[in-house]
Amino acid sequence: MANISIGIVGLPNVGKSTLFKAITDLEINIANYPFATIDPNIGIVPVPDERVDKLAELSQSAKKIPAVVEFYDIAGLVRGANKGEGLGNQFLSHIREVDAIIMVLRCFQSGEIIHVENSVDPIRDMEIINTELALKDLDTVEKVLKRVEGEAKTGDKQAKKDLETIRETRSLLEKGEPLWQHSHILENVRMLGLSLLTTKKQLYLLNGQEGDVPPELIEKIKTSGADYIVADLSQSVDLSALIKKSYEILGLISFFTTGKDETRAWTIRQGSKAPQAAGVIHTDFEKKFIRAEVVNWQKLLEVGSWAQARQKGFLRIEGKEYVAEDGDVMEIRHG
Repeated sequence: MANISIGIVGLPNVGKSTLFKAITDLEINIANYPFATIDPNIGIVPVPDERVDKLAELSQSAKKIPAVVEFYDIAGLVRGANKGEGLGNQFLSHIREVDAIIMVLRCFQSGEIIHVENSVDPIRDMEIINTELALKDLDTVEKVLKRVEGEAKTGDKQAKKDLETIRETRSLLEKGEPLWQHSHILENVRMLGLSLLTTKKQLYLLNGQEGDVPPELIEKIKTSGADYIVADLSQSVDLSALIKKSYEILGLISFFTTGKDETRAWTIRQGSKAPQAAGVIHTDFEKKFIRAEVVNWQKLLEVGSWAQARQKGFLRIEGKEYVAEDGDVMEIRHG
């Protein structure tokens, strides 16, 4: 699959650009006023993974290529963004392009850094962001609804099914329920080709120290089914946990190829079968897939070579129905 992309979202001045800088080490415009970030800055970040290093050492590879995540630093959102307030429309169109969202909520108190709502209240901020995303989706859904209602009246069976999906989607959005919480709806919405903002998985970054974070906020995030990380972005932060967590929420795993030329991590969705995994390396490999030779990365390190893994029975020959596992080292045989 293509690189994974994560949008960094939040109200102005909550630490989004600071987070982006910490993640990518790129010098970008961090200014103490709303809309310092207008175009999404994109940073391409390696996924920290000791397995790549160890396999490269074993194979004495000339190159190491880790999996990567693209982080988009998106302009600050304000109340009314769905109607175009602030840089609303630009902001919301940039979110459409990402796979998941990191929501930065400001929990730290500081008189020096202005808050666009004039007070620090992360629960209110969380509600503003989710409301704006839902309202924008409602707007999109209402437009599609009118068209599909017309098609359904002609007796078109598919249009009737689509109408059910759209009505259920509208009902969930009106109740303020993000669509990513409802897997049965997600598939139908995707089949309709609708790019809705609340279908994106969410991860909250709570900017501050543990003591700054209200317990009610944690409760609210857990109830929503999302995940969170507490990090004080004014300090130097180890963000490898954030990058790994982004991978987790998207249900992604890594498999590896290793040899003298290179050791490389490849990203696939959990549940992908061997031919799909092969297709990530090259599209022809999926079409012409014959079999995969597979060994767990730890077993390969334990015995020290591909030949030893074969001799000890750790190497398996897998066919088209094999479901790839995180940490598989593969050699693909294709026509």
